[in-house]
Amino acid sequence: MLKPIEMCLKLFQSKLSRYIVTWVFTSIVVIEIAILIPSYFRRQDELLSNLENVSNEVFSSLVYRIQQGANSQEILDLTSRKLKPGSVILGGAIYQTNGQLVGTFGEKPSILYNYLSEPKMIRVQVQNGTRYDVAWTASMLAEKYVLIIRHNSVAVKEELFAFSLRIAGLIFIISVFVTLTTTLTLGVTVIRPILQLRDDLIIAGEAITNDSNDPIFSTMSKKRQDEMGEVILAFYQMFARVRQEIYERQQVEICLRHEQEKSEQLLLNILPAEIAQQLKQQQSAIANRFDEVTILFADIVNFTELAAQISPIELVNSLNQIFSCFDRLAQTYGLEKIKTIGDAYMVVGGLPNPHPDHAVAVAKMALDMQQEITKFKTATGENFQIRIGMNTGSVVAGVIGLKKFSYDLWGDAVNLASRMESHGIPGKIQVSEVTYLLIKDEFQLEERGIIKVKGRGELTTYFLIA
Repeated sequence: MLKPIEMCLKLFQSKLSRYIVTWVFTSIVVIEIAILIPSYFRRQDELLSNLENVSNEVFSSLVYRIQQGANSQEILDLTSRKLKPGSVILGGAIYQTNGQLVGTFGEKPSILYNYLSEPKMIRVQVQNGTRYDVAWTASMLAEKYVLIIRHNSVAVKEELFAFSLRIAGLIFIISVFVTLTTTLTLGVTVIRPILQLRDDLIIAGEAITNDSNDPIFSTMSKKRQDEMGEVILAFYQMFARVRQEIYERQQVEICLRHEQEKSEQLLLNILPAEIAQQLKQQQSAIANRFDEVTILFADIVNFTELAAQISPIELVNSLNQIFSCFDRLAQTYGLEKIKTIGDAYMVVGGLPNPHPDHAVAVAKMALDMQQEITKFKTATGENFQIRIGMNTGSVVAGVIGLKKFSYDLWGDAVNLASRMESHGIPGKIQVSEVTYLLIKDEFQLEERGIIKVKGRGELTTYFLIA
């Protein structure tokens, strides 16, 4: 007994359950009232008819005496003698057909002669249902008199009140029983599965949000063959589909992220990080002026003759090994590789982020490049040699064009650095006088003297020794 009650109490905690219970209970009460109201009035008619039957028996002999020619006074005396203590008949009034009052006896009724406009029996319940007046028309009394009788209907009122209580109690019991039965039935078949489905939805949402393993759904513990079972199955299929879609999307996102990282890395291999960021934000040309940077050009000596002696693959592999080594040196000293042109290598210090020791860093890399190149051998077993030139000055750096972006430098300082390399000596690092003045306190240098530089005339240059 306690289990159904506990189940009902749990079900009533649900808003849906309370909504259903309210409507079911209200609907049943309204239906029961609509059905039982006629019973109330039938019972009332039945009780009032019993009162009329009493007066009919009491005054049945009156019709005979009227037919025998009794006068008005005799009729009045006869009706008066019919009153007895404790009787339901409390009094009455007698009228002639012309409306003249013959007389009254006992308690005077409330119906007057002028109310009797129709030739039928008139019934009126008055004084809060405690009195019941009945008018016998002239057609019932040999067309000579009209008799109005007052009955005591207190017992009728009390009986109707008791009857109403019984009806109300019956309505309440039926409503409660049907409501509980309906609630239990709906609770087991609909509401409880809905509440379980709600909890499963919450669990499913948490599993999706936290990307955890598939939870155990309580609604799937029991197979149902009805519409609710179809809803639960549809929910489970939807969850599985969502998980699959999320998994596939995550895989796509991972692939996209990897590809984006590759693209980012590729872009960073082509352009400095700051320039790459600017290029992603704007499509116009990017150009910046730097007042003081140090440019280095390096060229492999006699590489053209070497290229004719080895296969293209060997040639590319050799260049790749040498320039990869130079790239690592540039990264070590915080320098920016600009480009390679054939067997020439170009690097700069002091951009895109200016720093005061750019000339010193480039000089250190130049010395290391001389050391690293000796580790590589030609096809004939000889060591490679490089020619290096350095110069310091102002440049314009940027990216131009729409395709195949490259970060490049322009300016007279770039041209002079190139001349320092091309007018240099194999195995030597030739620097301009501007660069010499910046690094002379940090390095050992020797004056080469005055040389004639194409497009610049005679210039004093220096060799970086150590």
